[in-house]
Amino acid sequence: MGALIGALYSTGRTPAEMEQLVETLDWDNLLRGKPAFGDLTYRRKEDRRNLSGAIILGGKGSSLRLPNSLNPGHEIGLVLDRLMLPYGSNTDFDNLPIPFRAVATDLVNAETVVLKSGSLSQALRATMAIPAVFAPVELNGKILADGGILNNIPTDVVKEMGADIILVVNTETQLGDRASLRDLVSILGQTFYVVTVENSRRSLRQADIIVAPDLENYGTFSFGAGKEIAELGYKGAQQKVTLLKSLALDEADWQQYVASRRAKVRSDIQPIPDFLAIEGTENLKAKRKIEQKLDDKYKNKPLDQKALANDLTQLTGTERFDNLGYGIIRRQDKTGLVIRVYDPKERTQRSTVLEVGVDVNNSETDDVNFNALARLTFFDVGSDGTEWRNDVSIGSRTLFATEFYRPFGQSKFFAAPNAFYEDRKVNFYEDGNRLAEYSFQTVQAGIDFGYLLNRNSELRFGYSIGHQTASRRIGNPLLSDLSGKVSLASLRWNYDTRNNAQIPTRGIELRNSLNYYFDSPGAANSFPQAESRINAFHQLGDKNIIFGFGGGGTTFGKTAPLFEQFALGGLFNIGGYGSREFRSSHYLKGGFGVLRKTFSAPPYIGGKLYLGGWYEGGSAFENFDAAKYRQSVTGGALLETRIGPIFVGGSFAEGGRRKLYFSLGRFF
Repeated sequence: MGALIGALYSTGRTPAEMEQLVETLDWDNLLRGKPAFGDLTYRRKEDRRNLSGAIILGGKGSSLRLPNSLNPGHEIGLVLDRLMLPYGSNTDFDNLPIPFRAVATDLVNAETVVLKSGSLSQALRATMAIPAVFAPVELNGKILADGGILNNIPTDVVKEMGADIILVVNTETQLGDRASLRDLVSILGQTFYVVTVENSRRSLRQADIIVAPDLENYGTFSFGAGKEIAELGYKGAQQKVTLLKSLALDEADWQQYVASRRAKVRSDIQPIPDFLAIEGTENLKAKRKIEQKLDDKYKNKPLDQKALANDLTQLTGTERFDNLGYGIIRRQDKTGLVIRVYDPKERTQRSTVLEVGVDVNNSETDDVNFNALARLTFFDVGSDGTEWRNDVSIGSRTLFATEFYRPFGQSKFFAAPNAFYEDRKVNFYEDGNRLAEYSFQTVQAGIDFGYLLNRNSELRFGYSIGHQTASRRIGNPLLSDLSGKVSLASLRWNYDTRNNAQIPTRGIELRNSLNYYFDSPGAANSFPQAESRINAFHQLGDKNIIFGFGGGGTTFGKTAPLFEQFALGGLFNIGGYGSREFRSSHYLKGGFGVLRKTFSAPPYIGGKLYLGGWYEGGSAFENFDAAKYRQSVTGGALLETRIGPIFVGGSFAEGGRRKLYFSLGRFF
């Protein structure tokens, strides 16, 4: 952050302009660490819905590893690229309006690296790379990270630049006492300060004037408090006003200095690129993906930086890149748009991704569902664009599923042969009492043909055939065991414009299916069945999210066999009743509610805490005239975390029915 402020000032921004910039930046967006849900491709959205807080390992073959940081730095890097674009890719930092240096740490050789020329934005990306928080940057053959590791207050660097008087604004948090070492975060923070404190003290001894704002109530992640912190900096400077005044120029000399500084300021530019260049990777597939996305879109026309940033972010939404940036270069008297790939080679070349996580929910103390989930995906199997996806669930639901997704050339058409085995538990109720638990087992294989409409929508048509078995696990023998062949043709259309997989603030999700069953255990004849569900979200102000949801399904006047019955009951499914308590051939349901943000947790925890409530009602029925409407209200607390949303709450329904809920993982 010190280098960012220093670079802004050195390139001619006034303090007022810098303050306005800090206050207007969307820090939640810049620090989120992953591409926004809306920027993901359709299949990556499916991954995010499947495992909201997954631990992700990637690599080639069986050589899988964790990411090298919590945040690749893509979004904040694009801000740096935009701000520093006028100064190009080959700048002598001594020729800026005010001479400047950025300090980084060579992680391989354990040396301080002083950056004094080249690309300003690349230098700033390197010096901000706090280990484990932001990804390190490869620059000039070195792996660079935050300069504060070895030289957090680089007074020696300023002396080498020729400064006679050194003024330091010291924002370092003071070492905590014994009582402050109360949790993991405070201990890690204290450890970092202990490691750097002696170097900082030595550096401070070289300073002539030290301004030390009182930042006791602010920490490393207080990005949203820029205005308040700037005011504290101003108050800190006032305490040194006598010393500072002794350095002041008279008005005439000051204006002469300002004029000479302004003469070196480069105004914002809108370059017209003649060619496209790609740096940072030799991977031909990675280069081809960038070229296919950008094509000739930015050649021979004024550069639209907003559109370019959006395109680069959508490329990260393929999750084949972590961090992309841009700049302007000159070659043979021509202007080039350079796209920089900041990922390590393992990322752009990776062919395997493993995602692991958990899904936990309960509505009764003796009815807890716990599932360990994993998704293993192999990319570019046989040809570019193919994906072999494998899903596993172990726990309350056993699932082994596989799908081979193969697009037809560069078109949006695809084929997807698939197969799965599933064993899920199904509860049966009578008068609100859970009397039995059955095992529903399915083995099925099929093939889908589809069309990817866009990153928000997919259409599929398919045929599947398999075998199903229902058998009692525990409880009363309410049903006889059932077994037989299942075969069906299906048409599915899904549409999703939400901005988050689990707790959206805006957007719509639609899931629609039309199936024709040729065979199903317990069915005497073939039958059609359709279902449609919707979730809609809208943000009111900064703190409130209103949402509505609904759904309906029908067997078109037929009686659905056991395996294909619709079910109501459970969270967001008339929550005051047992999970899937009511089963029938048709259903209708709907509801609406509100979530209110109470506070934002630090990024290393996850996100926001919401309090909310919603109303829902509906009915599962064989005949609409005999449908019995049921309703309930639900309320609770919802916390975003890095391992998925956590919900704790309760539901109340007619007749004193009530349920307590705890869930970790998928929510809406």
